[in-house]
Amino acid sequence: MWDFSISRTLGIMARTMPFILTRLAVYFGITFAYLVAIGAGSGIGYGIGSISDEPGAFAMWGGIAGFGIVSVVVYWIREYILYMVKAGHIAVMVEMIDGRPIADGKGQVAHARAVVTERFGEANALFALDQIIKGVIRVITGLIGGIARFIPIPGLDGLAGFLNGVIRMSLTYVDEVVLGYNIRVRSSNPWETSRHGLVLYAQNARVMIKNAVWLTLIMWSLSALIFLVMLAPAGLLVWLVPSVGSGWTFVAAIVFAWALKAAILEPFAIAALMEVYFRAIEGQVPDPSWDRKLAGASDKFRDLVRKASEHVPSASRATTATPPPVTPGNGEARNA
Repeated sequence: MWDFSISRTLGIMARTMPFILTRLAVYFGITFAYLVAIGAGSGIGYGIGSISDEPGAFAMWGGIAGFGIVSVVVYWIREYILYMVKAGHIAVMVEMIDGRPIADGKGQVAHARAVVTERFGEANALFALDQIIKGVIRVITGLIGGIARFIPIPGLDGLAGFLNGVIRMSLTYVDEVVLGYNIRVRSSNPWETSRHGLVLYAQNARVMIKNAVWLTLIMWSLSALIFLVMLAPAGLLVWLVPSVGSGWTFVAAIVFAWALKAAILEPFAIAALMEVYFRAIEGQVPDPSWDRKLAGASDKFRDLVRKASEHVPSASRATTATPPPVTPGNGEARNA
């Protein structure tokens, strides 16, 4: 089935509780902002619409406007969330997966902040790197042929298309895994290290996709359960906000379920995938043939190569444990 240990992953989650609590605060803060904006927008819309014959319609559009405003704010703070919450949590999980000692409580947060700043500098640099990695991962999926390569049975094109869609959704957290690799090797050039990490991912794409799909199915199931559980408190909160129609109960439950998924289920998936990835690449070096394939197929990867060549390391960043270079003719690499 899968290649990760659920008990070990849950243990890592428990030991990184300061970050779990931070994620809960951030994502439930966003949830609360959604509820307040929807309620306020609906109330204002209802008040404006009271002079007409359809106040309910005005309330609905007011709620939609409130939802849209908060969504725009969340979009603009996504760099901060990646830098301060996700990357910091990944940095601590990497240490624990490798069995290195790390402080508890606030010591974890301080350690993570120092590691992320040392590796990536500013939030916008990390966000730009993350977006490039996402683009390359989509190309890797296309190069290996998706699920159709695994089930070459005539007449199953429709099923293969559906399963390929599942695969694409399952790759949501692979960019965080590559960022984890970046932190793990402690390179002074995050662009070059990410290039190596992506090549290594391509070499092991089949085992990574298999585990990513399993984790996606697990997370879908748990998210659906959370949604059903959240219907009751979401309905209560919506009822307490004046002028909000019962239809918003469904939206509120979705937002609550999203908050719990982002705060708890996402770090579980990332920790599990990092465990699989680190084990899969053990003893491997980047395969130059995959490096050439990615350079030929992805402008994002070529952009990564260019940024790596232009990067000037900061004097404050560590230069130890630099990953091996991509050199032609190295026979140690294993293809997926």
